[in-house]
Amino acid sequence: MRSLKYFIQQSWLLIVASFCFGLLIAVTNASLSPEIEQNKINKFNRLAGGLLPDANDFVLLDKQVEVQGIRGKTINITVYKAISETKECVGWSFTAAGSGFADKIELVIAVGKDFKKLAGFDCLASNETPGFGDQIKYSYYKDQFKGAPAGKLILIKAGDTEKIDSEIVAITGATVSSEAVVKIISHYITRIREQMLQEGLLTSDSGQ
Repeated sequence: MRSLKYFIQQSWLLIVASFCFGLLIAVTNASLSPEIEQNKINKFNRLAGGLLPDANDFVLLDKQVEVQGIRGKTINITVYKAISETKECVGWSFTAAGSGFADKIELVIAVGKDFKKLAGFDCLASNETPGFGDQIKYSYYKDQFKGAPAGKLILIKAGDTEKIDSEIVAITGATVSSEAVVKIISHYITRIREQMLQEGLLTSDSGQ
């Protein structure tokens, strides 16, 4: 009993401080959440616009696309229709995520209007190892995806990085990060396209 009383006497300040700091973090996070979310939306628009330069606007589909995630859990994907100044569909864009080497990798992925060719990808969020895994953000790696088939991609250890096909050359020393990107894109591209076709959100001919 005496030892418990001594413990309380010695630790009450730490307990109170921990509670106060936890409360402060929760309040700060709640107050900044709208701003953080808006910054994320702005970054998506900027990255998607870079991948689909002919797009004048990105229109959110009324219905989310429900697909099976990489780990088997059903998730909802928000898909945007890229519209030109003449109101024509010039492509589609969405975000998708998966596990990388250091942390979760979240990508902005864009495809052509018929959903058959990739327009490319960019990183919305990534904490991969500087100098190694973070090379997924470098042009020499990302450019391999521009014009590649919007289907199952294959990661290879060596090859011509300027050749555009279903084979993606891995980053030297960062196979896990390279494979993560290929897996995310391959997995979600095929499933989203299939689901959009089934729900009439996409036609096999025009993509509109």
